[in-house]
Amino acid sequence: MITDFLQVYPVYTIIVISIIVTLLSSLATKYLTDQNHLRTLKQRQKELQAEMKKHKENPDKLMKIQSEMLQITGVMMKSSFKPMFVTLIPFLILFYWIKSVYTPVLAGWFWYYLGASLVSSIAFRKILKIA
Repeated sequence: MITDFLQVYPVYTIIVISIIVTLLSSLATKYLTDQNHLRTLKQRQKELQAEMKKHKENPDKLMKIQSEMLQITGVMMKSSFKPMFVTLIPFLILFYWIKSVYTPVLAGWFWYYLGASLVSSIAFRKILKIA
């Protein structure tokens, strides 16, 4: 019954599903990460990038700055793993189901999903003020 409805309007329903999944993922990211800490790290990265431009001629100073940038990037990457672990299994199950529903009706369903997901992700990150 539900799959019949989804297959009647495949493009619209895949876009709606994509927006819902992206919203859930964005909410998980917002509430499972320390947003203030991430904003501080991003600000420090911007400062370091400006310093790198100033010290292009000094390789020693440049190496120190790049080392700190690498550490900050590692911390930011580590913090993004928590929401990923929470959402990974449910989303894999959902994708398996989506594939079984849409492949017979809409061969390019993934591209609709990806496009809607990218656009809605940008919007949700701005609306929810996710670092």
